[in-house]
Amino acid sequence: MFDGYDSCSEDTSSSSSSEESEEEVAPLPSNLPIIKNNGQVYTYPDGKSGMATCEMCGMVGVRDAFYSKTKRFCSVSCSRSYSSNSKKASILARLQGKPPTKKAKVLQKQPLVAKLAAYAQYQATLQNQAKTKAGNSAVSVEGFSWGNYINSNSFIAAPVACFKHAPMGTCWGDISENVRIEVPNTDCSLPTKVFWIAGIIKLAGYNALLRYEGFENDSSLDFWCNICGSDIHPVGWCAASGKPLVPPRTVQHKYTNWKAFLVKRLTGAKTLPPDFSQKVSESMQYPFKPCMRVEVVDKRHLCRTRVAVVESVIGGRLRLVYEESEDRTDDFWCHMHSPLIHHIGWSRSIGHRFKRSDITKKQDGHFDTPPHLFAKVKEVDQSGEWFKEGMKLEAIDPLNLSTICVATIRKVLADGFLMIGIDGSEAADGSDWFCYHATSPSIFPVGFCEINMIELTPPRGYTKLPFKWFDYLRETGSIAAPVKLFNKDVPNHGFRVGMKLEAVDLMEPRLICVATVTRIIHRLLRIHFDGWEEEYDQWVDCESPDLYPVGWCQLTGYQLQPPASQSSRESQSASSKQKKKAKSQQYKGHKKKRKMPVGKKPVSLSSLPMTGGVRRSFSGDEELTPPPYRTLPAQTALEAFPPPSTSREFRPSLKTVTTSQLKEELLDGEDYSFLQGASDQESNGSATFYIKQEP
Repeated sequence: MFDGYDSCSEDTSSSSSSEESEEEVAPLPSNLPIIKNNGQVYTYPDGKSGMATCEMCGMVGVRDAFYSKTKRFCSVSCSRSYSSNSKKASILARLQGKPPTKKAKVLQKQPLVAKLAAYAQYQATLQNQAKTKAGNSAVSVEGFSWGNYINSNSFIAAPVACFKHAPMGTCWGDISENVRIEVPNTDCSLPTKVFWIAGIIKLAGYNALLRYEGFENDSSLDFWCNICGSDIHPVGWCAASGKPLVPPRTVQHKYTNWKAFLVKRLTGAKTLPPDFSQKVSESMQYPFKPCMRVEVVDKRHLCRTRVAVVESVIGGRLRLVYEESEDRTDDFWCHMHSPLIHHIGWSRSIGHRFKRSDITKKQDGHFDTPPHLFAKVKEVDQSGEWFKEGMKLEAIDPLNLSTICVATIRKVLADGFLMIGIDGSEAADGSDWFCYHATSPSIFPVGFCEINMIELTPPRGYTKLPFKWFDYLRETGSIAAPVKLFNKDVPNHGFRVGMKLEAVDLMEPRLICVATVTRIIHRLLRIHFDGWEEEYDQWVDCESPDLYPVGWCQLTGYQLQPPASQSSRESQSASSKQKKKAKSQQYKGHKKKRKMPVGKKPVSLSSLPMTGGVRRSFSGDEELTPPPYRTLPAQTALEAFPPPSTSREFRPSLKTVTTSQLKEELLDGEDYSFLQGASDQESNGSATFYIKQEP
């Protein structure tokens, strides 16, 4: 396991001496690859050939690039010099770090190595200048570090196992503190990449705080890295791959026998599974591919769906472009497991509104997504007592995801899907109705908010405050949806109040932001975006595919939006920055679009055109079914409902979101449990849901 330790050490240098001069040549810069005497540049191979050390000059390089079958010398010159030198013992003494004798000649090595060192230094200077220039031009988003953010505030992050849809979410296993791994050694002066063993001090999602072996209680060189990165390996990988293990320069003189130290320290310790990197790679393979066609909610009219084409896939998140968009800028972001997307023909199969495309036939290369790729909803029995039109319930407002509102079932579809409208703010033509499945965690029985001490938003214009369901049902002549029809399952999700994570801003679903869990009601999570006011919080299901572990953006290459700074928030309007969330029961209305801190840029793809807009009436073909698509069973999620648009950029021209704008579903997940008097913590299992009755 530890054989790789002897393959390279920091005492092996490229310094040389000659009979005319004993002055040593400066070693090559540590950030450069190995440069051989013939001017060729070598780096570590991807195979298992390993490294070698020239027995004549001490040069360290790739074994395959060395001269002769034995791979003992880096060049023909070194081989001949070694053979013609009668003082081999003196040469070996020099290679072991002892002063060489003056008779131990290295034929014309010093001038050549000196030139190579000068050239290498020049190249290093150019690289540093390029890095500095690139760093200065980078946006301030790059300056955010999860490690520094967590360390400086003693935060904790939600475990990877909480996110079943994320890479490694179902096979994270027992990765925890004190697990040992092999990582690149950055405290090293060698000109090649070498490795050393480190232990996990703290975990934060995919990120781990590491400490090199040998430092014991010294935290001066502790560093954060992503466990799923390509340079992270289980103990024993270096030996199997022919990579050198080199102790950090700071502690290299602490022990005389590092191999014995490692054997003692690592015996009985845990490390990553041998196939860990393979599992990471497999978990990041996604079945959705560009050019696949899907049905997705129309962001301008929530009550209907449209055909869209997958433009790109990043970490399982899809950038969908509506099929009629000629310039391919009319797009929509969602996860591949989102309840907002369905297979072609889904709308017709359940009786959902569908906007027929003006395109009469598929474009070349486009093909329908196989139905089995979509998330499945629970089967329900609609033959007995079931939801009916006009029944009242409580639902998350898709245009104001921080609120739960009084709502009404407007239409009952097939396969357990319901069309729901928010009382007091519905359009006359029903264009702002939104589709939920009966098992959706975004709908609740009457009385849910009261029992769980959540503020319920009454209908707009309703004046009899405080709002009481008993009076409202009597005044409207309505009945409440039966409690037993709602989903009451609560998984053991593992979230705790205060945990950090990365969350999609469902009001602007292309943005993923630094966020915190602030409340937990059974399976319902209150997500707060760090640096922003509470009015921008969102209710999200614990199994929502729009929540990710810390480090997900770094792992997948998605851009993370850091917490808003105070100066950024102060640039908002005076009324907005001074406004505090009122604890009244008045209708809050549609909130303004969120601003994004100055200098923070969203994903470098076209943004969602979700501003303003006048409500359009439905044309005849909007009620028609799609072209000749075959009828297939209902698909994906446990609801169907889209995220409203709220930009985090500072755009003074942005207007208040109107009812004609897109409503998007916040919560996707599955079951839900209602426990009387539950506090802001995880509640597992099911129990009787108590509704307060009044005479």
